[in-house]
Formats: sequence, C-alpha cells, structure tokens
Amino acid sequence: MINYHNKVFRSLSNSESGEVNEETRFYYQQSGRIVTATYEGGAILQGQLIAAVDETGTLDMRYQHVNNKGELMTGKCVSTPEVLDNGKLRLHERWQWTSGDHSSGTSVVEEV
Repeated sequence: MINYHNKVFRSLSNSESGEVNEETRFYYQQSGRIVTATYEGGAILQGQLIAAVDETGTLDMRYQHVNNKGELMTGKCVSTPEVLDNGKLRLHERWQWTSGDHSSGTSVVEEV
C-alpha cells in the first residue's frame, strides 16, 4: 500500500470549473487506511479532505473548502496514484462538486 503520511502535493493541472491551481498546496497525513489533508493557496483560503485508501493506493475522498469569495464548497474525488521514476507520487483525479453547479472535472497533483 502507498503511504501518504507527511507528503505535500501541488497542482499540475485542473479542469476549468475547478478552484485548485498551481499555488495550492496539499498537506497529507495517514493513519491506517484513513488519509486526511489540509490545503490552501490560490483561490482556496482553507480546505480539508478525508479519504479511504485501498490496497492499490487509490483514494476515495470527500473535500470541503472556503474559497476567496467566502463560499463553502464541497465535493468528491477519486485519486489514482502513479509512482514516478524519481519515487515521487503523481495523483490523477476525477472529481465532482457536490455544491455549486455540480460540475465535474479532472486534475493532476504531484508530490513536491
């Protein structure tokens, strides 16, 4: 199983309706099969996520944040890991808002 504990990720790409950008940083923690993270930067004032990780390292997560407009946004995401040649992780994400316009998209984040 992939261990996400104490890893930091940054955004490489995101769909147009997403709010995460290259200034956003994610700070992951892990206890057993539970992964949590805080995130901030760019359009995100403060955010939190919680996920269950499976034996392949795939994360089934729910997230919430307050954006720079003062809006509380929520969503769900499945993140599939890729181990890079340098040993760092890249996460390929499929997400959907559960608030706002309920649009969906894809994003990629990579370990710093």
